[in-house]
Amino acid sequence: MVVCSRLFARLLLIMILASFGGAIAFAQTPARTPSDTVREFYKAMRDKRFREAFALSIYKAAIDGLKPEQLEDLRPDFDNMAAAIPDNVEINGEQVSGDTASVFVKVPGADGTEGQLEPVPLLRVNGVWIVGDKENQDAVKKSGNNFFFKARIDTHHQEVTTMLQRISVAELIYAQQHSGLYGELTALTGAGLVPKDVEGTESTGYRFRVNLGKDAKSFTANAEPAQYGRTGTLSFFMDQTGIRSGDNGGKPLSVKSSQ
Repeated sequence: MVVCSRLFARLLLIMILASFGGAIAFAQTPARTPSDTVREFYKAMRDKRFREAFALSIYKAAIDGLKPEQLEDLRPDFDNMAAAIPDNVEINGEQVSGDTASVFVKVPGADGTEGQLEPVPLLRVNGVWIVGDKENQDAVKKSGNNFFFKARIDTHHQEVTTMLQRISVAELIYAQQHSGLYGELTALTGAGLVPKDVEGTESTGYRFRVNLGKDAKSFTANAEPAQYGRTGTLSFFMDQTGIRSGDNGGKPLSVKSSQ
């Protein structure tokens, strides 16, 4: 019995030491630095491992609870984000102050020229660095799983206003070239005055229409969300007095309904 007790004690001691040694090994694993976090975030985004990428950022709360079909719905937006990240992002140091940090990233210019240093903000949460700042973290927490969908809609609303302004300028140029007559939307895209994708909804999330007067010497334009509540909530109307918008349930906005 004494021998068995000693053997048991010896085995127990070995197990404790093994566990303790494992704990020491775990404790000695170096923590991810702010630069490491940014580097891994960009790589995961380029590889289109979006859940892994956003888990390294303040957007983790916005993506964790998404269903597979919701993630697929957002994938085109995420793909665009990934496409905007160049392969050769260069990290040029970091600056840490308490639980906030900035990693300085040099992104090449669009024409291949040397880019400028841009700071990427980070926060330390529970001892782990994540990409993002406190203000946007609060916005993510507030919106939760609706964050990316809301961001998409807000972006589309801004882009629609910009596109309608481009259409207005394009019509002036077109009229100067066609004896004072304005053109249909297809005529504007055909002349290269506005981008071709304005004829569809895939990239814009909106249906655009140009409405010519009977003599083609006047025009108005409309834009409605392709999927109300998912790609936009505002309908837009433009005439010679400017651009108006309002939530019309996805239906076209007119002079009356915008007043």
